[in-house]
Amino acid sequence: MIAPARVAAYEVLLAVSSGQADLPTAIASARGGLRDDRDRALAADIAAGVQRSRGALDHLIVTFSKREIDRLDPEIVEILRLSAYQLLHHSRVPASAVVDDAVNLVRRAGKRSATGFVNAVLRTISRQRKALPLPRRPQDPADRPAAIEYLSVTLSHPRWLVARWYDRMGFDATETWLTFNNAPAPLTLRANTLRVRREDFAARLAADQVTVRPARFAPDGFIVEEGQPLARAGVDPGWFIVQDEASQLVPLLAGAHPGPSVLDACASPGGKTTALAAAMRDGGLLIASDVRNRRMDLLRRAVAASGATNVRLVQADLLAPLPFTHRFDCVLVDAPCSGLGILRRDPDIRWRRRESDLPMLATAQLRMLTHAAEAVAPGGRLIYATCSSEPEENEAVADAFLAGASPFVPVDARQASADLPAAVVDARGHLRTLPHVHGLEAFFGAVFERRH
Repeated sequence: MIAPARVAAYEVLLAVSSGQADLPTAIASARGGLRDDRDRALAADIAAGVQRSRGALDHLIVTFSKREIDRLDPEIVEILRLSAYQLLHHSRVPASAVVDDAVNLVRRAGKRSATGFVNAVLRTISRQRKALPLPRRPQDPADRPAAIEYLSVTLSHPRWLVARWYDRMGFDATETWLTFNNAPAPLTLRANTLRVRREDFAARLAADQVTVRPARFAPDGFIVEEGQPLARAGVDPGWFIVQDEASQLVPLLAGAHPGPSVLDACASPGGKTTALAAAMRDGGLLIASDVRNRRMDLLRRAVAASGATNVRLVQADLLAPLPFTHRFDCVLVDAPCSGLGILRRDPDIRWRRRESDLPMLATAQLRMLTHAAEAVAPGGRLIYATCSSEPEENEAVADAFLAGASPFVPVDARQASADLPAAVVDARGHLRTLPHVHGLEAFFGAVFERRH
């Protein structure tokens, strides 16, 4: 019998590679078919680990099989990837068990003729795992071809993205960033101050055997060190929201008192909406909108769990003019983007994105920002944010927005929020978090004020 976690991981990887689902959605679907929490955790670990290591795994598969990846059946590719990952990263699992399960998965996939091939490739990887033929760290980091080969293959990132970062930031920063992306992300919580005081948060979780430490930059953020807050029956889920620390910094740009009327224009899954509701002390009016039904469902659940009563949900498409006659004191546009700043959290994004995506995304982002600006009242604040690392989606959009005869002026993020640490504000006054500088995912935020 094939280990259930390996079957689930295989199905997740096949769904992701075929474009049927992104990694979080595929993992969530697979978890429902597993009864044991250990199997759920193992399947998720394998699937995410394969995505983080895919560049190196594919290099080894090609080297030892002498066949290019695109010449292999998709089912065989995913079986080889997940099995090679376990051979190299799960040392407590007997190699024979991994190989046997791989061969049985091949039969289960209806590819019986490939059993000998898969068996041979995996046994070769197992024998040579202490001396793998991967590109070594170059002695001279200024040797661009050698550096990019090492960074893209051994550290498993697409070559086009590695080349961008290497040319923009240099070898050391790029290597640190890629290493950051390849490490599992900690579970980060934001205390919901509508239901619990931040000063009491750690003690309340400790009563349920959950240990946390304060986040470095986010005032309401906590990093889980021990325990399972999402699985503990005694923990009220309304006490916290699962949210990356860098993401928690974006709502701070609205200021300590965002105003009596606020619009969160790309609100799902709701982390920033509930943070704004807490900043407003559950008073005034907070409109939260998004476009797709599934995202509205996520948003609705997050708002309900938070206990916020000042939030109203409106389904709207920011690519079109907004349906509001009312103008808002603050509008937040956390724009859909490439996601290249959150590759640690969502490792499959690195293989789905192409450099050619960036101009199209930037065009849509500028259009969204322009539509959102029409809803800002005179003297009001407009916030533009992304979880992208790339300037086309960040500074370029902000600059193009201001260049369009705009009644807006830029506001330095340090002036926008007393709670935002100066360390995460760049020379232009933008919120900017960087893995190699702050140890956080790469987020960007720009603040504007409407003059009239």
